[in-house]
Amino acid sequence: MSDNSLRLVWVYPDLLSTYGDQGNALVVERRANQRGLHVERHDVRSDQPVPTSGDIYLIGGGEDRPQRLAAERLRRDGNLSRAVANGAIVFSVCAGYQILGHEFINDLGQREPGLGLLDVTSTRGEAERCVGDVLADIDEPLGLPQLTGFENHQGVTHLGPTARPFARVRLGKGNGTGDGTEGAYNDTVFGTYMHGPVLARNPQIADMLLRLALDVNALPQVDDRWYEALRTERIAAATQPA
Repeated sequence: MSDNSLRLVWVYPDLLSTYGDQGNALVVERRANQRGLHVERHDVRSDQPVPTSGDIYLIGGGEDRPQRLAAERLRRDGNLSRAVANGAIVFSVCAGYQILGHEFINDLGQREPGLGLLDVTSTRGEAERCVGDVLADIDEPLGLPQLTGFENHQGVTHLGPTARPFARVRLGKGNGTGDGTEGAYNDTVFGTYMHGPVLARNPQIADMLLRLALDVNALPQVDDRWYEALRTERIAAATQPA
């Protein structure tokens, strides 16, 4: 990354962009611009090669068939894995999160290989679908406030020994394993089931991605009144009695 420019890659918006997940790219771009950073944003469709020169890669959720197609093309392309090997940051949501693991169940009911960038394996849950608002405590070493988001998935994701849970749920299902975990991360690769879009509800996560890309411990303060109003509204709505 140059001193005043950040390369942001939104991976496969034509396949993986449900529930407003593309808003995550807008939030990262906006919060970088507020700090005087120029953002070179690349929206990479599934018929294009993924660039290896990105600083931050964002991947959203998608339906079962688009998820399989995305996984096939990312495996064949190979450049996202090369970018991670070069130190790039990846933040993924739902179907994108499953793709970054070792394997998931595709739309044909078969085991589909993932990219192996996260030590997780996803299966299809037998119980009811996980739908609704989630509140969770983000893993303490990350130093971030409470996570708020919306989940809608049938998948169950099990963490391997080298993956840390991104958060632990107070409300909601998260990874669906019954152990209270939500999402996973390892070094510079992050995954979560949270929509919302999750970075609009949790702008401090976007700031964390920027700090990692910039290799700094802190960023200049920005006006967070709009984000805090949204967070307060969604947390209050989630905690109200049914």
